[in-house]
Amino acid sequence: MAKISLDTLKNLDGYVASALVDSDSGMMLAGDGTMNLEVAAAGNTEVVRAKRKVANALKLNDTVEDILISLTKQYHVIRPLETNQQLFLYVVLDRGKANLAMARHDIRTFEKTVDFS
Repeated sequence: MAKISLDTLKNLDGYVASALVDSDSGMMLAGDGTMNLEVAAAGNTEVVRAKRKVANALKLNDTVEDILISLTKQYHVIRPLETNQQLFLYVVLDRGKANLAMARHDIRTFEKTVDFS
């Protein structure tokens, strides 16, 4: 895999941190921000696995588009890649500064402009 730049995500209103994570291993492939993204990558891998397990058990016959975790001060957006469901983007936003709808749109657009293969 080529080196992936997450720099474009820094333009999101309220941007705090981001990571590209391999959901098979829980390893962070790229990251930016001051929080402990290695811990976040491993923990959010468990979130993605759990949601997929529940979706399969419920026979939803659907894929996870994104997972939103709302904290009192932050939004955490987890977005499995459409082009490679093994990988997901993890983006942390300051809730007081972020526009969640625009952020979700911009994350989706970012994914389409980057080759994650």
